[in-house]
Amino acid sequence: MSAETAFISPRRPKAKPSWGGRITRRILTGVLVLWAAVTLSFISVYLAPGDIVSLLMGEQVHTPAIEAAIRAEWGLDQPLYLQYLHYLWRVLHGDFGRSYLLNTDVSSLVLSQLWPTLKLTALALVVSLVFAVLMAVTTAHRRWGQRIAGCVELILASTPSFWLGIVLLFIFSFTLRWFPVAGDRSFSSLVLPALSLGLAQGAVVSQVLRRGLEDALNEPFVLTLRAWGLGNTVIRLRHALRHAALPAVTLTGWLIGGLLSGAVITEQVFGRPGLGKITVDAVLGKDLPVVLAVAIFSALVYVVLSTLVDILYLFIDPRLRDAPAAGEENP
Repeated sequence: MSAETAFISPRRPKAKPSWGGRITRRILTGVLVLWAAVTLSFISVYLAPGDIVSLLMGEQVHTPAIEAAIRAEWGLDQPLYLQYLHYLWRVLHGDFGRSYLLNTDVSSLVLSQLWPTLKLTALALVVSLVFAVLMAVTTAHRRWGQRIAGCVELILASTPSFWLGIVLLFIFSFTLRWFPVAGDRSFSSLVLPALSLGLAQGAVVSQVLRRGLEDALNEPFVLTLRAWGLGNTVIRLRHALRHAALPAVTLTGWLIGGLLSGAVITEQVFGRPGLGKITVDAVLGKDLPVVLAVAIFSALVYVVLSTLVDILYLFIDPRLRDAPAAGEENP
């Protein structure tokens, strides 16, 4: 051994990434995605055809003086980059401007219609998850059950939520008269909208969850549990379902994003108050501050849920806690 190699220190193994570092990295990524969503929403709205000043002036006589006054009042006389910076600063402080059509604070308008949409989305999420778990647990590794469930899931996943809502209205509201046709007066008025919104999303999650459950039931630990005398239902619900949950959890952010976007149409079909009504009215009336606020709120919900799902992985699967993060090399 030469003198040079004798003094070469051995390579030190890299420290495992800490939980705090992983969580911080995911939060920073979510903030970056949210900033990109705000920027793209601002650019796309202001590049859309149509003149904002003409919309604000309405049917009154158009004169250069009036146009200049309106541009100065709404800050439209400034360069586009200054308008963007001012808007970004206001958004950071929770100020989304004023509605062009209603001349009211956009934040108050969105918050006033937020609760009905959240109620519908939450109940639709429960419908999706309950449907997915029941279908996956009862049909995994059962040939005829898989075929029947596959047909039902394919039909539901291929059916638009608004069309399914119309069918449910015809059967359970107009024919059987079990549920109200429209409104938001009681829990019964939530049932049909939640079913029409949640079943299609649940059908997709059910397919993913069933495949993960079948893979889990083929693992050696299932034979050990059967040897201990545990029943099939207990093994599926208490043990195999946890191992099959990761792929389904991956779809949670997409699932809630799809429920929020689907709520816009569903609320119109069932005549419910909520973000759907003000969004449709704002798009038809080119009320840009309201459109921007709803788009940013939807992006915020999606980013927050996706970040929480990534963090939840570390608690569901302990193996991910010791695995290197993206962009890191194994020691």
